[in-house]
Amino acid sequence: MPPIKRGTIVCSKSGRDRGYYLVVVSSDNEYVYACDGKERPLERPKRKNPKHIHLTNSKADEEQMKTNRSIRHVLNDFKASYVKGEI
Repeated sequence: MPPIKRGTIVCSKSGRDRGYYLVVVSSDNEYVYACDGKERPLERPKRKNPKHIHLTNSKADEEQMKTNRSIRHVLNDFKASYVKGEI
């Protein structure tokens, strides 16, 4: 599996955070590190196994990933457009 790019919006498929949307902040050979800006801030991203996440076609740019607040806004906008069927 190719490495997941920074800024990709993913959905957790397992764990306590099942169904939550997260933004990938980094990845290595084995794991993806993602945060949502609230439960998982940038200071302590969640380590996820890549097979436990579902990739979306949406991506946050670097400017939108600078603060926890901006990450929350990106995810809220994504969820709102997903519910409306725009994605």
